[in-house]
Amino acid sequence: MRASLVIGSQWGDEGKGKIADFLSSKADYVVRFNGGNNAGHTVINQYGTFPLHLVPSGIFSKATAIIANGTVIDIEVLAQEIAMLEKAGIKLKGRLLISPRCHVIMPYHKLLDKLYEEAKGKAATGTTGRGIGPVFADKVSYQGIRLYDLLDKKQFEKKLAVQLTIKNKIITALSQPDNLFPYRKHTNVKNKIMKTIAQKPLDQKEIENSIYKAFAKIKPFIKEPYPVLAQAAKENKQILFEGAQAVFLDNDWGTYPYATASTIVAGGINAGAGIPARNLTEVIGVVKAYTTRVGAGPFPTELFNSDGEKLRKEGNEFGTTTGRPRRCGWFDAELINFASEINSFTAIAITKLDVLDSFKEIKICTGYTYKGKPVRYYEGDAKFLDNVKPVYKTLPGWLKSTKGITQFEKLPKEAQQYITEIEKLVGVKATLVATGPKREEIIVR
Repeated sequence: MRASLVIGSQWGDEGKGKIADFLSSKADYVVRFNGGNNAGHTVINQYGTFPLHLVPSGIFSKATAIIANGTVIDIEVLAQEIAMLEKAGIKLKGRLLISPRCHVIMPYHKLLDKLYEEAKGKAATGTTGRGIGPVFADKVSYQGIRLYDLLDKKQFEKKLAVQLTIKNKIITALSQPDNLFPYRKHTNVKNKIMKTIAQKPLDQKEIENSIYKAFAKIKPFIKEPYPVLAQAAKENKQILFEGAQAVFLDNDWGTYPYATASTIVAGGINAGAGIPARNLTEVIGVVKAYTTRVGAGPFPTELFNSDGEKLRKEGNEFGTTTGRPRRCGWFDAELINFASEINSFTAIAITKLDVLDSFKEIKICTGYTYKGKPVRYYEGDAKFLDNVKPVYKTLPGWLKSTKGITQFEKLPKEAQQYITEIEKLVGVKATLVATGPKREEIIVR
């Protein structure tokens, strides 16, 4: 079996879609195994520009695309993506498989996601509002609805009735802030909730009608993919696993609670797709040439000056999924070093090198100190990371365009030095370096 994993190695938005799209030309199967439509991968190729949230980025190659059981599905979003791809002339019949084991994001999950965030006030974790946390909560508490259930209308409607009995009570409670917060004054929070929430319980028939309409679009693609992948492994086919989100959003190893609900690390392919992680022959950590983050949470190298604004402007740093401006900072080698350790990276792919073209000096964080002593990422929690101080090494910029360069030797010597320094600090070679958003704007080493 030849199995590769492309995994985000910062806080998301690293350009995994571009790397997966590039590598998929040699793959027989491309597999999404975690997350949901809180992920956003933008692919730019000869067909156009495609913001994908659920369909694997490798759909544009000859490969079979699989949405495996570890992925949670917003049926309406998936139906829209399928329609978008078909309109662009992408053949999907026989090439897109969706596991019936996937859990379904329901309207109440998205509503509850927003209500929970608003109820937490200043302590909000900054979720995408896509219902990811609540759907995973239902999954592990045996209350989830899967695509299997939608294949049996009676079973689906029975389960939905039970869930609406529960969820409407929670929604009603959150609609009454005076009852929710009897022990303190939360005027701002209460007003915000009152403006946002639906004042009446969710209606089962309305939900059924909208779900059935979207489900009709994806139903032809539902098929258990496990035997397909198992057979592919026996035949030594090339399988590319396309990870969603990133290592430092992992529910266990990320900056919890500023994290996602999924398992992101390499071992997640076992639970999320049924393939043992030991079968991986290649693990590629995707990193930006700098660092970004969306939402709340610690960010040791975040820049609050003109350099941070310049990175945001030059890199067009606004979320594919949320549209929110991303927080920007220098490259953090300590993060990537740890990500490499727990995922056993065989290589890294550096993206957006060209964004740094106009910087006279560029800094790399080589480690952290806490109260004057050197520390590692794993030595504390989110509060701890909020208080570490980055240790920087300053390198000269190149002040020349690297956009579209496809040979390492043609990069300015300072850009070569920057990449070499990252490799030295992380302990893994950069086998791919992206110099622009298009598929062909990449250096293969």
